[in-house]
Amino acid sequence: MSPLRPDLHAIAGLVPQGATALDLGCGDGALLDYLRREKSVRGRGIELSEAGVLACVRRGLSVRQGSLQEGLADYPDGSFDCVILAQTLQYLDDPTWVLGEMLRVGRRAIVSFPNWGYWRCRLELLARGRIPAAPDLPQPWHDIPRWQALTAADFADFCRRQGMAVGQAIYLAGARRVGVWPNLRAKTAVFALQR
Repeated sequence: MSPLRPDLHAIAGLVPQGATALDLGCGDGALLDYLRREKSVRGRGIELSEAGVLACVRRGLSVRQGSLQEGLADYPDGSFDCVILAQTLQYLDDPTWVLGEMLRVGRRAIVSFPNWGYWRCRLELLARGRIPAAPDLPQPWHDIPRWQALTAADFADFCRRQGMAVGQAIYLAGARRVGVWPNLRAKTAVFALQR
């Protein structure tokens, strides 16, 4: 079993051997480190938190501290094979712009996010009348950074409207893949996008 979170393990499976990758909001660099060791990926990261940048540097990773808007603007078209945004989409002020830039800078964009369409979230909202914590990413609604709830079905519709082709979608309940009724049964969604 991989030491990675289930969504990061699924993302790693979508990144080709020897590819170039940019990890947006790379945190402590666990995914980049794994991709470098296991798949010979040449990767870079952009991370806002100082603690995350320091953790990446300790791993010997190439990472830049800053916002996604500033960091993406520095890269020319087609700079990477894959651009990754793991568990960060729901915190973005302008997800349309960031996803568009991801597809400009990379040939493929890979995104993971918690699915608030998960049946336990629906049940908690129905029974208690309160927004539940995100599945696999518990955080109260008022914590910083603030998040915006979305479902796998919302994101698929968004991609269709924006002309972003979904090359592959992986739905997870923990480490297990979900095939039937994914918007209802999956805690986390992973989408691989292309223009």
